[in-house]
Amino acid sequence: MVTLTLAVPAELKTKMDAFPEINWSAVARQAFNEKIADLELLKEFKADSTMTEADAIRLGKELKQKLAARYR
Repeated sequence: MVTLTLAVPAELKTKMDAFPEINWSAVARQAFNEKIADLELLKEFKADSTMTEADAIRLGKELKQKLAARYR
């Protein structure tokens, strides 16, 4: 296993220190694995898609307008 060093804000470290029983390395590994799984799924989904970037932008704008109208 390799070692990875992370920088976190002092406030976060203080909060983490309040829970010394937690294995923060294991929490980080789990978060990394979940993010990678999400990205791999997205990559697989995108590989099979015929949607262009222009299509995605157009659909995003339409959705934004419809949601705005719904919540007005």
